[in-house]
Amino acid sequence: MSRRLVLMGGVALAGTGGGWWALYRYRPSHGGGYLSVQQAHTQALAGEILLVDIRTPNEWRHTGLPEGAVPLDMRRAVFLTALADLTEGQKDAPIALICAGGVRSARLSRQLIAAGFTHILDVGEGMNGSSAGPGWLNSKLPVTPWTD
Repeated sequence: MSRRLVLMGGVALAGTGGGWWALYRYRPSHGGGYLSVQQAHTQALAGEILLVDIRTPNEWRHTGLPEGAVPLDMRRAVFLTALADLTEGQKDAPIALICAGGVRSARLSRQLIAAGFTHILDVGEGMNGSSAGPGWLNSKLPVTPWTD
């Protein structure tokens, strides 16, 4: 590959707001509250929030679940029904969502707010870290192994 093509690629990435780095740092707003991973852990163990890990079973298998979290794959066709079951139909129940890096949780937070849930919290650091902070794993918070 010529040096000119490499430089043009760099300019193209810079023109998109930083390319992959901008995507890594991107956190969509959602209109609800935010929790750090430490706050989410403490509040989940105290029963103050329902901490929901919305990642995929493969991700759970790879890293385990955040201690105190309930696994609920956001791709499930019955996600809203399953979430309503977990909250016993209370749309004002405090629900904190965690994913890998905060993007899916923020997007799903917006959807849940639009669906009438009123107390949605986003753990924007996620499991792996993001612009919001180091994340659950890098903060050395406990995980629970997940098996099918």
